[in-house]
Amino acid sequence: MSEDSIPLLKLLQRIPSFFHISEIHLKRLAEGAICRSFSAGQIIFLEGEGSAGLWGLEKGHVKLYKLSPEGQEYILRFVGPGEAFNELAALDNAPNAASAMAVTDVEAWVISGEVFNRALQEDHELSLAVIQGLVGRMRALTVQVEDLALRTVTARLARFLVEQIEDPALAHPAVTRALIANYLATTPESISRSLRALEIAGAISFNRHRIVITDLEVLRQQAQL
Repeated sequence: MSEDSIPLLKLLQRIPSFFHISEIHLKRLAEGAICRSFSAGQIIFLEGEGSAGLWGLEKGHVKLYKLSPEGQEYILRFVGPGEAFNELAALDNAPNAASAMAVTDVEAWVISGEVFNRALQEDHELSLAVIQGLVGRMRALTVQVEDLALRTVTARLARFLVEQIEDPALAHPAVTRALIANYLATTPESISRSLRALEIAGAISFNRHRIVITDLEVLRQQAQL
C-alpha cells in the first residue's frame, strides 16, 4: 500500500458525514467494507445499474459523470482521497444516479447499502450527519447549475480554479483541460481561450503545463465571487 494510502478507519473518520460518529459504529462499518482496486480509465460502476453501495476513496482520483443520449460526457464531481461517493444509491438501494470512473489508479472501499442502512438505524448521529452532508452536496449542485446558466466560461473556469485551493482532487495533474471542459460543460478550445484571458488579467500564469494562481483576488473577481 502506498504512502498516500489511508487506513480504512482513518478514512471513515475523514469523511465529513462521519466526523462525530463513535468509533464503535465506524468499526462496524469498516467490518462490512470490501477493498477494490481499479486502473486509470477503468469503470467503477455505471449509471442505471443496481446500487453499487457507498464508496470511500483511499487512494487515487475518481470522476462521477453522466452521458447524454448522444454520448456527450458531463462531469458532476471529482473525488479525491478521503472522500465518499454514491451516497444516494446506498441510501435508497435504487440504481446508481451517475457513473464512476478511475481517473488515476484507485484503491477504494465499498460498503453495501444493507450494511450502511443498518448503521444509520443504529446511530441517529450518523443519520443526521449524512442528511447534513447531502444538503451540502445539493447546495453545491445548485451553485453548479447557476454557474452553467448565468456565468461565462471564463467566470466558471475562474471559480473552478479558486476551488482548487480547497479541493486537492481538482488540482491533480490527471484533471486535464479536457476533463475540466466536461465538468464546465464546454470545449477544450474554450478552456484554452479562457485560460489565456485569465493570464492576461494577471490572475494566473503557467509553469510549463501547470496552472499557477498568481493573484487570488483578481481570480475571485473573474469568478464573480
